[in-house]
Amino acid sequence: MVMQIAALMGKVKSVVITGHSIGGTTASLSALWLLCHLQSMSSPISTMLCITFGSPLLGNEALHRSILRQRWGGNFCHVVSKHDIMPRLLFAEIVNHISKIQALLHFWHWCMASPHIIVTGLSSQLPDDLKDTVFHCVLKDLELLAQAEKPSEILFWPFGSYVFCCQEGAICVENAASVIKMMYLMLATGSPSCSINDHLKYGDYVAKVSKQFLNARNFHEEGLPDSGYEAGLALALQSSELIYKEPVQDLFFSMQNSNLRREVAIMAKGCLQMAQNSDKPNLTAANLAIKLSKIVPFRAEIEWYKACCDQADDQMGYYDSFKLKRGSRREPKVNMNRLKLAGFWNSVIHMLENNKLPHDFDRREKWVNASQFYKLLLEPLDIAHYYRTGMHRERGHYIEHGRERRYEIFDKWWGERSVPEEENKRSKFASLTQDSCFWARVEEAWEWLDNVRSESDVTKRHLLWDLWHKIDMFEKYARKLIENKEVSKDVIAKNSSFSRWMEEWKELKS
Repeated sequence: MVMQIAALMGKVKSVVITGHSIGGTTASLSALWLLCHLQSMSSPISTMLCITFGSPLLGNEALHRSILRQRWGGNFCHVVSKHDIMPRLLFAEIVNHISKIQALLHFWHWCMASPHIIVTGLSSQLPDDLKDTVFHCVLKDLELLAQAEKPSEILFWPFGSYVFCCQEGAICVENAASVIKMMYLMLATGSPSCSINDHLKYGDYVAKVSKQFLNARNFHEEGLPDSGYEAGLALALQSSELIYKEPVQDLFFSMQNSNLRREVAIMAKGCLQMAQNSDKPNLTAANLAIKLSKIVPFRAEIEWYKACCDQADDQMGYYDSFKLKRGSRREPKVNMNRLKLAGFWNSVIHMLENNKLPHDFDRREKWVNASQFYKLLLEPLDIAHYYRTGMHRERGHYIEHGRERRYEIFDKWWGERSVPEEENKRSKFASLTQDSCFWARVEEAWEWLDNVRSESDVTKRHLLWDLWHKIDMFEKYARKLIENKEVSKDVIAKNSSFSRWMEEWKELKS
C-alpha cells in the first residue's frame, strides 16, 4: 500500500477507496492509514473518500471520537441495505454462535465468487436453524441497544455517514445513535432469509438509487405535508420503505404484521427527528458567533489591562505584572475573565469534536483569527498563573506538562490556514508576542541559568555543556524574535523577567 500511494503522489488530487463486506473493513483501515499518512506530509492529494458496502463495524466509541476530533467523519460513507445482517452482526453477542457465523461467511464468499448466479432464493440453501438463530440473536441485541438512551457500553460504534438503501431509494444518517436505531428498525421489518440475501444485492440497489431523482418520484396518496420539515421527514421515511400504509387486502397482511409496521413507522420518524435535531451544525455555528460577540467585553478588559501594565512606571510589563502582583485590585477581575474565555473556547472544541459544527469550521477565517488572537493574548496569563502557583514544581515545565490542549489545537488551525502569512518585515513591535509560549521558554531559561551557577562538580562537564548550549540557543532565538519585531514591548521592558535574565546571562558570561 505504501508503494501504491507513493506512486500516486503528484499524479492525482483525489483518492476513492471502496470495499464490500469484510473488504469494506479493509477499505476503512486503509483509508485511516492514508489520512494519517497525508497529515504527516505535504501532499497534493486534497480529497480522500472511503465508500463501503455492507461492511461490518470496525471500532469502538473511542475510535469514533478520534475520527470526529480529526474531522475525518466526512471521509467515510457506509452503504447499508435495508435488511443486510452483516453490518449489524457485531452489535450482537455472537460468541456462542461462531460456527454458524463461519458457515454464513463461507456461504457469502461462495456466492460472491459466482457472480452470475441469481440472488433471490439463495438463502434456502442454508439450514433454517442457522438463519433463524443468527437473525433473532442480532435482532434481540439490536433492539436493546436501540431502546437505550445512550448505548455507550458496546464494543463497536459506527463512525462516518451511513446511507441506508432499499427499493424505494436511500437516506443518509450521521448521528451514531440514530444509525443504531435505524439499523434495528429496518431489520425488524425483514426476515432471516432476506437478511442474508440482502448482503448480495448491493449492485442492484446502487443501480436503482442512481436512477431515482426526488423530483421524478410520485409521493404517496396523501401528498407532501405543507411544512418543509415534515415533508423532509416524510420523504426520508418513504426512501427507507418504513412509511406505514393501511393494507388494502387483509389477505396479504396479518393484523400482527400491520401493527408492527405501524409501530416501526412511528419509531423511525422519531429516530429521524432525533438525527435532524442533533445535527444542525450551521445553526450551532451561528449561535456560537453570537456567544463570541458576547465575550468580547471580557477580552477587551484584558487588552486594557495589558496596555496599563505596559505603560506602568514599574516597567515590568504584562506577563510579570500578572505573575507578581497578586494583591492588586485589577488582577482578580482579569483572572475571572481569563477563566470565562477559557470556558468558551473549551466548549467550542467540545462541539467541534462531537460533530456539532460544520466540517470546515476550523478553516473559517473568522474563527481561525479569533482563536489565534485569544491564544496570543491569554496564554501568557495562563503561563504566569502556572508558575506563580508553583505548578511547575509538581508537574514540570509548562510547555511539556502544563499547556492546555486548546492551544495546541489553535496552533494547528493557524498552521493549516489557506491564506499565507505576509512576509513584509515589521516596522514596529507587535501588539502581542507572536510566540505565545515565549514566557514559558523564559522560565525554563531561568532554571538553566540557576543550574549553571549552582553546578560546581567539574566531573559533570557534559551536563554543564548541555546547559550552556540550551541557554545559547534560547538567546539566539529571542534575539531573532526581537530583531524581527515579533515581540510585544513588554518583553523588552526594563524590569521584565526576560530583560533581567539577559542581564544576568551577560554577567555570567563575562
